[in-house]
Amino acid sequence: MTVLNDPATLDSTVRKAVADATITDIHTHLFPPSHGNLLLWNVDEMLTYHYLVAELFTMAPSGLTPADFRKMPKCRQADLVWEHVLLRRGALSEAARGVVTTLNKLGLDIGGRDLAGIRKWFAQQKTESYLVKVFELAGLDYAVMTNDPFQPAEVEHWRAGRPPHELLKPALRIDTLVSNWPAAAGMMTAAGYETAAMLEADSFDEARSFKEARRFLADWAKKIKPVYLAVSLPSDFAYPTDQPRGRVLNNVIIPAARELHLPIAMMIGTRRRANPALGDGGDAVGVADVSAVQNICAENPDIKFLVTMLSRVNQHELCVCARKFGNLHLFGCWWFCNTPSIIEEMTKMRLELLGANFTANHSDARVLDLLISKWSHTRDIVADVLADKYRLLFQAGWHPTDDEVRRSVRNLLGGAYEEFPAK
Repeated sequence: MTVLNDPATLDSTVRKAVADATITDIHTHLFPPSHGNLLLWNVDEMLTYHYLVAELFTMAPSGLTPADFRKMPKCRQADLVWEHVLLRRGALSEAARGVVTTLNKLGLDIGGRDLAGIRKWFAQQKTESYLVKVFELAGLDYAVMTNDPFQPAEVEHWRAGRPPHELLKPALRIDTLVSNWPAAAGMMTAAGYETAAMLEADSFDEARSFKEARRFLADWAKKIKPVYLAVSLPSDFAYPTDQPRGRVLNNVIIPAARELHLPIAMMIGTRRRANPALGDGGDAVGVADVSAVQNICAENPDIKFLVTMLSRVNQHELCVCARKFGNLHLFGCWWFCNTPSIIEEMTKMRLELLGANFTANHSDARVLDLLISKWSHTRDIVADVLADKYRLLFQAGWHPTDDEVRRSVRNLLGGAYEEFPAK
Protein backbone atom coordinates (compact mmCIF):
# COMPACT_ATOMS: atom_id res chain seq x y z
CA MET A 1 0.00 0.00 0.00
CA THR A 2 1.52 3.29 -1.15
CA VAL A 3 0.30 6.74 -0.16
CA LEU A 4 0.13 8.96 -3.24
CA ASN A 5 1.77 12.17 -2.11
CA ASP A 6 1.93 14.22 -5.29
CA PRO A 7 -0.76 15.15 -7.84
CA ALA A 8 1.07 13.78 -10.89
CA THR A 9 1.56 10.34 -9.34
CA LEU A 10 -2.05 10.32 -8.19
CA ASP A 11 -3.30 11.16 -11.69
CA SER A 12 -1.19 8.49 -13.37
CA THR A 13 -2.16 5.91 -10.73
CA VAL A 14 -5.87 6.56 -11.26
CA ARG A 15 -5.58 6.31 -15.03
CA LYS A 16 -3.52 3.14 -14.87
CA ALA A 17 -5.98 1.58 -12.41
CA VAL A 18 -8.86 2.25 -14.80
CA ALA A 19 -6.91 0.97 -17.80
CA ASP A 20 -5.91 -2.23 -15.99
CA ALA A 21 -9.18 -2.93 -14.18
CA THR A 22 -11.18 -6.04 -14.92
CA ILE A 23 -14.77 -5.13 -15.78
CA THR A 24 -17.98 -7.00 -15.07
CA ASP A 25 -20.57 -6.11 -17.72
CA ILE A 26 -23.80 -6.53 -15.79
CA HIS A 27 -26.31 -6.23 -18.64
CA THR A 28 -25.98 -7.34 -22.26
CA HIS A 29 -28.10 -9.06 -24.92
CA LEU A 30 -25.43 -11.58 -25.86
CA PHE A 31 -25.71 -15.36 -26.13
CA PRO A 32 -23.22 -18.21 -25.85
CA PRO A 33 -21.80 -19.78 -29.03
CA SER A 34 -23.90 -22.86 -28.22
CA HIS A 35 -27.00 -20.79 -29.07
CA GLY A 36 -26.02 -20.57 -32.73
CA ASN A 37 -27.23 -17.58 -34.73
CA LEU A 38 -28.64 -15.88 -31.64
CA LEU A 39 -25.09 -14.72 -30.91
CA LEU A 40 -24.54 -11.77 -33.25
CA TRP A 41 -21.02 -10.86 -34.35
CA ASN A 42 -18.93 -9.61 -37.33
CA VAL A 43 -18.76 -6.34 -39.23
CA ASP A 44 -22.14 -6.69 -40.97
CA GLU A 45 -23.89 -7.20 -37.62
CA MET A 46 -22.14 -4.14 -36.23
CA LEU A 47 -23.16 -2.01 -39.20
CA THR A 48 -26.79 -3.15 -39.03
CA TYR A 49 -27.13 -2.63 -35.26
CA HIS A 50 -30.43 -0.81 -34.78
CA TYR A 51 -28.66 2.34 -33.54
CA LEU A 52 -27.05 2.75 -36.95
CA VAL A 53 -30.10 1.67 -38.92
CA ALA A 54 -32.17 4.37 -37.20
CA GLU A 55 -29.41 6.87 -38.00
CA LEU A 56 -29.38 5.75 -41.63
CA PHE A 57 -33.03 6.70 -42.02
CA THR A 58 -32.32 10.26 -40.96
CA MET A 59 -30.20 10.65 -44.10
CA ALA A 60 -31.11 7.83 -46.48
CA PRO A 61 -32.20 8.45 -50.09
CA SER A 62 -35.90 9.27 -50.25
CA GLY A 63 -36.67 6.13 -52.22
CA LEU A 64 -35.35 3.81 -49.50
CA THR A 65 -37.98 2.67 -47.01
CA PRO A 66 -37.51 0.61 -43.84
CA ALA A 67 -39.65 -2.13 -45.37
CA ASP A 68 -37.43 -2.29 -48.45
CA PHE A 69 -34.33 -2.23 -46.25
CA ARG A 70 -35.50 -5.23 -44.20
CA LYS A 71 -35.98 -7.28 -47.37
CA MET A 72 -32.33 -6.82 -48.37
CA PRO A 73 -29.58 -9.31 -47.58
CA LYS A 74 -27.62 -8.39 -44.46
CA CYS A 75 -24.52 -7.51 -46.47
CA ARG A 76 -26.47 -5.07 -48.65
CA GLN A 77 -27.97 -3.42 -45.54
CA ALA A 78 -24.46 -3.08 -44.13
CA ASP A 79 -23.23 -1.57 -47.43
CA LEU A 80 -25.85 1.18 -47.18
CA VAL A 81 -24.95 2.04 -43.59
CA TRP A 82 -21.25 2.00 -44.47
CA GLU A 83 -21.81 4.33 -47.43
CA HIS A 84 -24.27 6.83 -45.96
CA VAL A 85 -23.45 6.91 -42.24
CA LEU A 86 -19.70 6.29 -42.15
CA LEU A 87 -18.33 7.41 -45.52
CA ARG A 88 -20.62 10.28 -46.47
CA ARG A 89 -21.27 11.69 -42.98
CA GLY A 90 -17.89 11.06 -41.40
CA ALA A 91 -18.72 8.47 -38.72
CA LEU A 92 -19.23 11.22 -36.11
CA SER A 93 -22.07 9.68 -34.13
CA GLU A 94 -21.20 7.55 -31.11
CA ALA A 95 -22.68 4.47 -32.78
CA ALA A 96 -20.55 4.99 -35.88
CA ARG A 97 -17.43 5.74 -33.84
CA GLY A 98 -18.07 2.52 -31.95
CA VAL A 99 -17.67 0.50 -35.15
CA VAL A 100 -14.47 2.39 -36.02
CA THR A 101 -13.00 1.88 -32.53
CA THR A 102 -13.85 -1.82 -32.53
CA LEU A 103 -12.28 -2.50 -35.91
CA ASN A 104 -9.21 -0.50 -35.01
CA LYS A 105 -8.66 -2.37 -31.73
CA LEU A 106 -9.06 -5.66 -33.60
CA GLY A 107 -6.03 -4.56 -35.64
CA LEU A 108 -7.92 -3.93 -38.88
CA ASP A 109 -7.09 -1.08 -41.24
CA ILE A 110 -10.27 0.94 -40.87
CA GLY A 111 -8.51 3.96 -42.39
CA GLY A 112 -8.27 2.13 -45.68
CA ARG A 113 -12.10 1.95 -45.95
CA ASP A 114 -11.75 -1.59 -47.29
CA LEU A 115 -15.04 -3.18 -46.23
CA ALA A 116 -14.46 -6.23 -48.44
CA GLY A 117 -11.11 -6.89 -46.78
CA ILE A 118 -12.63 -6.46 -43.32
CA ARG A 119 -15.34 -8.96 -44.18
CA LYS A 120 -12.70 -11.41 -45.37
CA TRP A 121 -10.94 -11.17 -42.01
CA PHE A 122 -14.14 -11.86 -40.09
CA ALA A 123 -14.94 -14.85 -42.29
CA GLN A 124 -11.74 -16.47 -41.05
CA GLN A 125 -12.69 -16.21 -37.35
CA LYS A 126 -14.12 -19.05 -35.26
CA THR A 127 -16.95 -18.11 -32.93
CA GLU A 128 -15.61 -19.64 -29.73
CA SER A 129 -12.07 -18.26 -29.97
CA TYR A 130 -13.34 -14.93 -31.26
CA LEU A 131 -15.61 -14.51 -28.22
CA VAL A 132 -12.61 -15.05 -25.93
CA LYS A 133 -10.57 -12.55 -27.97
CA VAL A 134 -13.29 -9.90 -27.66
CA PHE A 135 -13.56 -10.36 -23.90
CA GLU A 136 -9.80 -10.06 -23.57
CA LEU A 137 -9.67 -6.87 -25.64
CA ALA A 138 -12.58 -5.38 -23.68
CA GLY A 139 -11.00 -6.43 -20.36
CA LEU A 140 -14.06 -8.29 -19.02
CA ASP A 141 -14.18 -11.10 -16.50
CA TYR A 142 -17.74 -11.97 -17.53
CA ALA A 143 -20.93 -10.45 -18.91
CA VAL A 144 -24.55 -10.99 -17.91
CA MET A 145 -26.88 -12.08 -20.70
CA THR A 146 -30.61 -11.46 -21.19
CA ASN A 147 -32.49 -14.78 -21.38
CA ASP A 148 -36.18 -14.74 -22.15
CA PRO A 149 -38.28 -17.86 -21.43
CA PHE A 150 -41.04 -16.39 -23.57
CA GLN A 151 -38.93 -16.36 -26.75
CA PRO A 152 -39.25 -19.74 -28.53
CA ALA A 153 -35.94 -19.34 -30.36
CA GLU A 154 -34.15 -19.07 -27.02
CA VAL A 155 -36.20 -21.69 -25.22
CA GLU A 156 -35.22 -24.46 -27.64
CA HIS A 157 -31.54 -24.01 -26.84
CA TRP A 158 -32.05 -24.13 -23.07
CA ARG A 159 -34.35 -27.15 -23.31
CA ALA A 160 -31.72 -28.90 -25.40
CA GLY A 161 -29.38 -28.54 -22.44
CA ARG A 162 -26.90 -26.31 -24.24
CA PRO A 163 -24.83 -24.66 -21.51
CA PRO A 164 -23.75 -21.02 -21.42
CA HIS A 165 -20.13 -20.10 -21.89
CA GLU A 166 -18.00 -19.56 -18.77
CA LEU A 167 -17.69 -15.88 -19.73
CA LEU A 168 -21.47 -15.41 -19.79
CA LYS A 169 -23.97 -15.57 -16.93
CA PRO A 170 -27.74 -15.75 -17.40
CA ALA A 171 -30.39 -13.25 -16.32
CA LEU A 172 -34.07 -14.21 -16.48
CA ARG A 173 -36.04 -11.70 -18.57
CA ILE A 174 -39.68 -11.26 -17.54
CA ASP A 175 -41.04 -8.44 -19.73
CA THR A 176 -43.82 -10.52 -21.27
CA LEU A 177 -44.94 -11.76 -17.88
CA VAL A 178 -45.10 -8.25 -16.41
CA SER A 179 -46.48 -6.28 -19.35
CA ASN A 180 -48.51 -8.80 -21.36
CA TRP A 181 -50.06 -11.30 -18.98
CA PRO A 182 -52.45 -12.83 -21.58
CA ALA A 183 -49.56 -13.72 -23.90
CA ALA A 184 -47.42 -15.00 -21.04
CA ALA A 185 -50.28 -17.05 -19.62
CA GLY A 186 -50.89 -18.66 -23.01
CA MET A 187 -47.23 -19.66 -23.31
CA MET A 188 -47.11 -20.97 -19.75
CA THR A 189 -50.29 -22.99 -20.34
CA ALA A 190 -48.78 -24.48 -23.49
CA ALA A 191 -45.76 -25.47 -21.40
CA GLY A 192 -47.93 -27.31 -18.87
CA TYR A 193 -48.68 -24.64 -16.25
CA GLU A 194 -52.27 -23.90 -15.18
CA THR A 195 -52.48 -20.18 -15.93
CA ALA A 196 -55.59 -18.38 -17.12
CA ALA A 197 -55.18 -15.55 -19.60
CA MET A 198 -57.81 -13.02 -18.52
CA LEU A 199 -56.92 -11.30 -15.26
CA GLU A 200 -60.23 -9.45 -15.12
CA ALA A 201 -62.58 -12.35 -15.94
CA ASP A 202 -65.00 -13.47 -13.21
CA SER A 203 -63.74 -17.01 -13.65
CA PHE A 204 -60.07 -16.04 -13.16
CA ASP A 205 -58.52 -18.15 -10.42
CA GLU A 206 -55.96 -15.63 -9.23
CA ALA A 207 -54.37 -17.79 -6.55
CA ARG A 208 -53.82 -20.75 -8.88
CA SER A 209 -52.61 -18.73 -11.89
CA PHE A 210 -50.18 -16.62 -9.91
CA LYS A 211 -48.88 -19.65 -8.02
CA GLU A 212 -48.30 -21.43 -11.33
CA ALA A 213 -46.51 -18.38 -12.73
CA ARG A 214 -44.19 -18.39 -9.71
CA ARG A 215 -43.58 -22.10 -10.30
CA PHE A 216 -42.73 -21.30 -13.92
CA LEU A 217 -40.12 -18.78 -12.80
CA ALA A 218 -38.72 -21.17 -10.20
CA ASP A 219 -38.38 -23.91 -12.81
CA TRP A 220 -36.58 -21.58 -15.20
CA ALA A 221 -34.34 -20.30 -12.42
CA LYS A 222 -33.39 -23.88 -11.64
CA LYS A 223 -32.71 -24.52 -15.32
CA ILE A 224 -30.55 -21.50 -16.17
CA LYS A 225 -29.38 -20.25 -12.72
CA PRO A 226 -29.87 -16.51 -13.34
CA VAL A 227 -28.06 -13.82 -11.38
CA TYR A 228 -31.17 -11.61 -11.36
CA LEU A 229 -34.66 -11.14 -12.79
CA ALA A 230 -34.79 -8.41 -15.46
CA VAL A 231 -37.63 -6.28 -16.79
CA SER A 232 -37.84 -3.28 -19.10
CA LEU A 233 -40.65 -0.91 -18.16
CA PRO A 234 -42.31 2.00 -20.00
CA SER A 235 -42.07 5.65 -19.04
CA ASP A 236 -45.57 5.52 -17.53
CA PHE A 237 -44.60 2.80 -15.04
CA ALA A 238 -46.31 3.40 -11.70
CA TYR A 239 -46.12 1.62 -8.36
CA PRO A 240 -48.29 0.81 -6.53
CA THR A 241 -51.07 0.29 -9.06
CA ASP A 242 -54.15 -1.89 -9.47
CA GLN A 243 -53.40 -2.33 -13.15
CA PRO A 244 -52.40 -5.83 -14.36
CA ARG A 245 -48.70 -4.93 -14.27
CA GLY A 246 -48.92 -4.07 -10.59
CA ARG A 247 -50.85 -7.22 -9.74
CA VAL A 248 -48.29 -9.39 -11.48
CA LEU A 249 -45.42 -7.60 -9.77
CA ASN A 250 -46.99 -7.99 -6.33
CA ASN A 251 -48.24 -11.54 -6.72
CA VAL A 252 -45.65 -13.15 -8.99
CA ILE A 253 -42.40 -11.23 -9.48
CA ILE A 254 -41.69 -9.91 -6.00
CA PRO A 255 -42.66 -13.15 -4.21
CA ALA A 256 -40.57 -15.14 -6.72
CA ALA A 257 -37.57 -12.87 -6.18
CA ARG A 258 -37.99 -13.36 -2.44
CA GLU A 259 -38.24 -17.13 -2.72
CA LEU A 260 -35.35 -17.40 -5.16
CA HIS A 261 -33.15 -14.84 -3.38
CA LEU A 262 -32.66 -12.89 -6.61
CA PRO A 263 -32.43 -9.14 -7.24
CA ILE A 264 -34.85 -7.51 -9.67
CA ALA A 265 -33.28 -5.34 -12.38
CA MET A 266 -35.63 -2.66 -13.68
CA MET A 267 -34.87 -0.60 -16.80
CA ILE A 268 -37.42 2.19 -16.88
CA GLY A 269 -38.37 4.87 -19.39
CA THR A 270 -39.06 3.45 -22.84
CA ARG A 271 -41.74 4.64 -25.21
CA ARG A 272 -42.18 1.60 -27.38
CA ARG A 273 -42.72 1.78 -31.13
CA ALA A 274 -42.63 5.55 -31.55
CA ASN A 275 -41.79 4.71 -35.17
CA PRO A 276 -42.85 1.06 -35.72
CA ALA A 277 -41.32 1.00 -39.20
CA LEU A 278 -37.85 1.05 -37.64
CA GLY A 279 -38.40 -2.11 -35.58
CA ASP A 280 -35.99 -2.28 -32.62
CA GLY A 281 -34.69 1.16 -33.57
CA GLY A 282 -38.13 2.73 -33.39
CA ASP A 283 -38.42 3.01 -29.60
CA ALA A 284 -38.10 6.43 -27.98
CA VAL A 285 -37.48 7.86 -24.53
CA GLY A 286 -39.93 9.26 -21.97
CA VAL A 287 -39.55 10.90 -18.58
CA ALA A 288 -40.64 8.42 -15.90
CA ASP A 289 -41.85 8.84 -12.32
CA VAL A 290 -39.03 8.11 -9.86
CA SER A 291 -41.57 7.81 -7.04
CA ALA A 292 -42.43 4.38 -8.47
CA VAL A 293 -38.87 3.25 -7.67
CA GLN A 294 -39.05 4.87 -4.25
CA ASN A 295 -42.33 3.14 -3.46
CA ILE A 296 -41.30 -0.32 -4.58
CA CYS A 297 -38.06 -0.11 -2.60
CA ALA A 298 -39.85 1.18 0.50
CA GLU A 299 -42.57 -1.48 0.42
CA ASN A 300 -40.13 -4.34 -0.21
CA PRO A 301 -37.04 -3.65 1.93
CA ASP A 302 -35.95 -7.30 1.77
CA ILE A 303 -35.76 -7.27 -2.05
CA LYS A 304 -32.74 -5.89 -3.86
CA PHE A 305 -33.44 -3.67 -6.89
CA LEU A 306 -30.99 -2.81 -9.67
CA VAL A 307 -32.29 0.23 -11.53
CA THR A 308 -31.37 2.29 -14.58
CA MET A 309 -33.55 4.90 -16.24
CA LEU A 310 -33.59 5.98 -19.86
CA SER A 311 -34.23 9.70 -19.65
CA ARG A 312 -31.45 12.11 -18.72
CA VAL A 313 -34.13 14.13 -16.92
CA ASN A 314 -34.63 11.34 -14.36
CA GLN A 315 -31.01 10.87 -13.36
CA HIS A 316 -30.67 13.40 -10.51
CA GLU A 317 -33.89 12.39 -8.76
CA LEU A 318 -33.01 8.71 -9.15
CA CYS A 319 -29.57 9.34 -7.69
CA VAL A 320 -31.09 11.07 -4.66
CA CYS A 321 -33.48 8.12 -4.29
CA ALA A 322 -30.51 5.74 -4.15
CA ARG A 323 -29.18 7.67 -1.14
CA LYS A 324 -32.35 6.76 0.78
CA PHE A 325 -32.61 3.02 0.15
CA GLY A 326 -29.91 0.46 0.80
CA ASN A 327 -31.81 -2.05 -1.34
CA LEU A 328 -31.41 0.13 -4.46
CA HIS A 329 -28.33 -0.05 -6.71
CA LEU A 330 -27.96 2.24 -9.71
CA PHE A 331 -26.32 0.81 -12.79
CA GLY A 332 -25.25 1.97 -16.18
CA CYS A 333 -26.07 4.68 -18.67
CA TRP A 334 -28.80 3.01 -20.63
CA TRP A 335 -29.32 3.27 -24.38
CA PHE A 336 -29.80 6.97 -25.23
CA CYS A 337 -27.75 7.92 -22.16
CA ASN A 338 -24.83 5.77 -23.34
CA THR A 339 -23.08 8.67 -25.06
CA PRO A 340 -19.84 10.25 -23.83
CA SER A 341 -21.26 13.61 -22.75
CA ILE A 342 -24.05 12.03 -20.71
CA ILE A 343 -21.88 9.22 -19.29
CA GLU A 344 -19.48 11.89 -18.03
CA GLU A 345 -22.27 13.96 -16.50
CA MET A 346 -23.95 10.98 -14.84
CA THR A 347 -20.69 9.54 -13.50
CA LYS A 348 -19.72 12.89 -11.94
CA MET A 349 -23.12 13.33 -10.33
CA ARG A 350 -23.27 9.79 -8.99
CA LEU A 351 -19.78 10.06 -7.50
CA GLU A 352 -20.75 13.32 -5.83
CA LEU A 353 -23.92 11.85 -4.32
CA LEU A 354 -23.10 8.16 -3.85
CA GLY A 355 -19.32 7.84 -3.73
CA ALA A 356 -18.23 4.70 -5.56
CA ASN A 357 -21.38 2.79 -4.57
CA PHE A 358 -22.87 2.32 -8.05
CA THR A 359 -22.04 0.63 -11.35
CA ALA A 360 -20.77 3.23 -13.78
CA ASN A 361 -21.95 1.55 -16.96
CA HIS A 362 -23.14 -1.56 -18.74
CA SER A 363 -22.71 -2.19 -22.45
CA ASP A 364 -26.26 -3.31 -23.33
CA ALA A 365 -24.46 -4.92 -26.28
CA ARG A 366 -26.47 -7.01 -28.74
CA VAL A 367 -23.47 -7.50 -31.00
CA LEU A 368 -20.48 -9.20 -29.40
CA ASP A 369 -17.81 -7.07 -31.10
CA LEU A 370 -19.20 -3.84 -29.68
CA LEU A 371 -18.10 -4.83 -26.19
CA ILE A 372 -14.69 -3.57 -27.30
CA SER A 373 -15.72 -0.02 -28.20
CA LYS A 374 -18.34 0.44 -25.52
CA TRP A 375 -15.85 -0.37 -22.78
CA SER A 376 -12.95 1.43 -24.42
CA HIS A 377 -14.98 4.63 -24.54
CA THR A 378 -16.32 4.16 -21.00
CA ARG A 379 -12.83 3.55 -19.57
CA ASP A 380 -11.64 6.86 -21.03
CA ILE A 381 -14.52 8.76 -19.45
CA VAL A 382 -14.30 7.06 -16.06
CA ALA A 383 -10.54 7.73 -15.96
CA ASP A 384 -11.03 11.44 -16.67
CA VAL A 385 -13.84 11.85 -14.14
CA LEU A 386 -12.18 9.86 -11.39
CA ALA A 387 -8.81 11.56 -11.88
CA ASP A 388 -10.49 14.93 -11.47
CA LYS A 389 -12.36 13.84 -8.33
CA TYR A 390 -9.18 12.51 -6.77
CA ARG A 391 -7.40 15.76 -7.67
CA LEU A 392 -10.03 17.71 -5.74
CA LEU A 393 -9.79 15.27 -2.83
CA PHE A 394 -6.00 15.68 -2.79
CA GLN A 395 -6.35 19.46 -2.73
CA ALA A 396 -8.70 19.12 0.25
CA GLY A 397 -5.93 17.35 2.17
CA TRP A 398 -6.74 13.65 1.67
CA HIS A 399 -3.88 11.68 0.11
CA PRO A 400 -5.27 8.37 -1.20
CA THR A 401 -3.36 5.12 -1.32
CA ASP A 402 -2.96 3.06 -4.47
CA ASP A 403 -5.14 0.35 -2.87
CA GLU A 404 -7.92 2.86 -2.26
CA VAL A 405 -7.79 3.97 -5.87
CA ARG A 406 -7.90 0.43 -7.25
CA ARG A 407 -10.77 -0.48 -4.93
CA SER A 408 -12.83 2.51 -6.04
CA VAL A 409 -12.16 1.74 -9.70
CA ARG A 410 -13.22 -1.87 -9.29
CA ASN A 411 -16.38 -0.80 -7.43
CA LEU A 412 -17.41 1.43 -10.32
CA LEU A 413 -16.71 -1.28 -12.90
CA GLY A 414 -18.50 -4.21 -11.30
CA GLY A 415 -17.32 -4.64 -7.72
CA ALA A 416 -20.17 -2.69 -6.14
CA TYR A 417 -22.66 -4.76 -8.15
CA GLU A 418 -21.14 -8.03 -6.94
CA GLU A 419 -21.24 -6.86 -3.32
CA PHE A 420 -24.80 -5.55 -3.52
CA PRO A 421 -26.78 -8.81 -3.11
CA ALA A 422 -24.99 -9.57 0.15
CA LYS A 423 -25.58 -6.12 1.71
